[in-house]
Amino acid sequence: MMRACASRPVGLRTCSLDLPCTLAQPLAPSRSPSLSHAGNRACQLSTAQGPARPVHLLSQQAARPVACSAVTTTADGEDDDKPVVQAGDLPNYPAEFVRRRLMVFVGIVLGYSSYYLTRNSLTYTAPVMVADPTLGMDITMIGAMTSIFPIAYGMSKFISGVLGARFSPTLLLGGGLIATALINIAFGFGTSLTWFCVFWALNGTLQGVGGPCCARILTTWFAGKERGTYWGMWNIAHNLGGFAAPLVAGGFAKSMGWQWGMWAPGIIGIIVGIFVLVTVKDKPEDIGFPPVEAVVVVEVVKGEKIEVPKPSIWESLLNNVLKNPFIWGMALTYFFIYVVRQGVTSWFVFYLIKAKGVEDAAQAAVRVSGLELGGLLGSLVAGRVSDGMIRNDKSGEGGAVGKRVQVVMVYTVGIAASLACFQLIPGSMPWLQWANVFMIGFFLYGPQMLIGLCGAELVGPDSVGASEGFLGWIAYLGAANAGIPLSIIVKDFGWETYFTTLIVACGLALVLLWPMRNLRSYIQREERRLAKVEKEV
Repeated sequence: MMRACASRPVGLRTCSLDLPCTLAQPLAPSRSPSLSHAGNRACQLSTAQGPARPVHLLSQQAARPVACSAVTTTADGEDDDKPVVQAGDLPNYPAEFVRRRLMVFVGIVLGYSSYYLTRNSLTYTAPVMVADPTLGMDITMIGAMTSIFPIAYGMSKFISGVLGARFSPTLLLGGGLIATALINIAFGFGTSLTWFCVFWALNGTLQGVGGPCCARILTTWFAGKERGTYWGMWNIAHNLGGFAAPLVAGGFAKSMGWQWGMWAPGIIGIIVGIFVLVTVKDKPEDIGFPPVEAVVVVEVVKGEKIEVPKPSIWESLLNNVLKNPFIWGMALTYFFIYVVRQGVTSWFVFYLIKAKGVEDAAQAAVRVSGLELGGLLGSLVAGRVSDGMIRNDKSGEGGAVGKRVQVVMVYTVGIAASLACFQLIPGSMPWLQWANVFMIGFFLYGPQMLIGLCGAELVGPDSVGASEGFLGWIAYLGAANAGIPLSIIVKDFGWETYFTTLIVACGLALVLLWPMRNLRSYIQREERRLAKVEKEV
């Protein structure tokens, strides 16, 4: 075996691996995707001709800028040079890259916020529909419509995550938003329960497209050591959409009629959907930049470098998701976290009225209003802290996913402690109840955000959508179990058992998380595999 960075021995096959080379100038756009390298360094590993051997070229670290070439030298002396620098290698991204990435990030935040707006429009339009005598609707009919939505949404999230891996996430994100906006508008032209149910089921079917697409875009534009921070910032789209829905849908429905409660979100959705299609790009390579974390699998066959084809949809789902025990562990953890989340959002107002003597729903709603605000802050802090833990791991041996799992475990303990404290606060102290609910939201939304991120980082780039779809489907099964089952518990066993159930769910989540506290990400596992290949060559 021969290693060389400058020499090019005739008749030997070379590929970029892991020795130092020369420093590069600041990164500039390039129209050809670059091959990445392990450890942010590159050299040429030369071997005599032999059987085909797969070589994984990738990088995770964000260190000093370097530029080297993957050089192929054949017997006739011809060289085939390719740059191996990637955006993730640079300590400071170029200004143009930062600007374009910011546009992409703003696009997916506004896009997913608009999904939430068109998803929650009926919630704030329904009271005006019931009050309209021309429709002849009652609460039972509204319940029939709303019960259809989560069933369609959960399955849609799974199916779109799996099938969407073969389509542009930008096209699906923007196109899906425009489609769900048009459905909101069509809903406003209806007058019968059948019309409303059909279009609201269609809305649920399209709503599942948004989340997996955003996950795929985030993983291609942000490197592992910064991804938690930006994933947490993107997660505020839930809160922005939830905040805008009562103002837009509720405000227009009250002032201009229930139809405008659906039309106004629909019009906004169309405008934002077009903005997403124009500004968002699937990955840096689409506009001439190298990838922030590239994973290229090639084989050397008779002197020819051949890229390994992508797995089929079924292979990606089966081998990378369904056969991965840690994805199942994350999914089941998500299930219990969503039992708690839905149990809090659905039942806290009733608890304050029935058990704490709060006079009416309006006052109770004020006391639980801190949940979303706390969740926004908790998501940001969780992402930032987990990124910091990964960056501060100087040994390089710690698992990136494991660091995020450790943060989730701390947050889950915080959920259980906050739930236990909430029972002890008397109804005469509304400010303290508000603060307690704020802390519940803080601890609750951190795991909700990080578990999705862990699922994305556990699998390869081609399986991110499938992983997010699967996790989302299991999560919404958990949310469904917070409905009728918890209502039976409250009715037959009382509120103390209700809180005990939620705390037990937190305990079960911790049990599932414990074996995953040192997990490595997909990129880290591939780097270790590459190191073994280097030893074997």
